[in-house]
Amino acid sequence: MYAVIQTGGKQYRVQEGDVITVEKLDASPGEKVKFENVLLFSNGETVDIGKPYLNDVNVEASVVENGKGKKVVIFKYRAKKNYRKKQGHRQPYTKIKIDSISKNS
Repeated sequence: MYAVIQTGGKQYRVQEGDVITVEKLDASPGEKVKFENVLLFSNGETVDIGKPYLNDVNVEASVVENGKGKKVVIFKYRAKKNYRKKQGHRQPYTKIKIDSISKNS
């Protein structure tokens, strides 16, 4: 059984027990999170596709940790103009563990 959920402008294929990294959510470690934007659900025999979302499928997860990703260095320069600009960025993320995927029939 798996589902495709949408969060943070991205789509993720998840199963029960998966630990995935998503864009930062407003939740602290240990909290439960519920995803309403479920695009697809499969129980192994049938596949349900939303138009655009499925209303009768619930995906619940618990927050494992919040953190920051690896540093990305942005370096801008213009040749022969003595212009140099170095900047760094660390994208915040939330690591979640999928607890349950259920369908209300």
